[in-house]
Amino acid sequence: MRKLMFGLLILAAISANAQINAILGDWKTVDDKTGEQRSVVTIYKASDGLYYGKISKMLMYGSELRCEACKDEDHNAPIEGLVIIRGMKAEYGQLVGGKVLDPESGKFYYGKIYLKDGKLVLRGSLDKRGFLGRNQTWIRK
Repeated sequence: MRKLMFGLLILAAISANAQINAILGDWKTVDDKTGEQRSVVTIYKASDGLYYGKISKMLMYGSELRCEACKDEDHNAPIEGLVIIRGMKAEYGQLVGGKVLDPESGKFYYGKIYLKDGKLVLRGSLDKRGFLGRNQTWIRK
């Protein structure tokens, strides 16, 4: 019985790790209202063991767009190259616990990222539990 439980735990860990690896890479963001592709976000694991995502290419407005609404060190920074997903950790096959920056408003939201039907779902919310927020669906580049 112990061997069976140990085997199941190993399988669950491998499956969760495969899910996280599938999240990494380039994703095209899609405008919620128009359905147009807006940018490419690269999600990566940093040397601190946490996960981040940066806008690696603007598809709609060009690379000269700046984050005028952002605060602190991000204020007036170019949108292309801006880190918008910050400090997430892997948990049960999804990324949780970090923050997501909305460059249009300059506001940070609690974030959660997971895969559904081969697409990436980014949940941004006002509360840590994710009740008050919305989802964005991104497609693999």
